[in-house]
Amino acid sequence: MQIYGADYPTADGPVSGIYIHVTDLADAHLLRCGTRSPAEHRIYNLGSGTGILVKQVIDTCRATTGHEIPAIVRRRRAGDPAVLVASSELAAGGAGMGAEAGPTWHHCG
Repeated sequence: MQIYGADYPTADGPVSGIYIHVTDLADAHLLRCGTRSPAEHRIYNLGSGTGILVKQVIDTCRATTGHEIPAIVRRRRAGDPAVLVASSELAAGGAGMGAEAGPTWHHCG
């Protein structure tokens, strides 16, 4: 695992972002498919509205798998923001997907 930058203004140094499980993403797509109309095109963000620290993701993967996952800190990448999050508010309220539209970190850990 490579961590790009450890000197961001976050709780532990690396960036904080939205990480959702692929099953949550697939579920949201399937929910949306059942509510769309012909010729309708809308774009929705999927996320929790709060960031998860890179080190939290790595620690969760280590705990889930029982394996030490090496993490190497590299230089920052140009253009990476310290925090990048998304909200599922529009998807949950306006797409007919209900509360299920807010993917969570429930599949790991």
